Amino acid sequence: MSELSPQQVVAPPPQSRRRELLTFLILAFGIWPLLAVAVVGGYGFIVWMLQLVFGPPGPPPAPH
Repeated sequence: MSELSPQQVVAPPPQSRRRELLTFLILAFGIWPLLAVAVVGGYGFIVWMLQLVFGPPGPPPAPH
């Protein structure tokens, strides 16, 4: 394995950098926020359904 000299290091073309920036922006401000809302909403839905089946959380009723 040989070492690269400064003349051999090539910067990516501008088109590639622009595409990478666009991909990052779509992920950062599009897909990840939607995915986060979907995960939190899905968790809330599961808790809601479990409470419909098993009742709300809390201490057991006191015996009379």
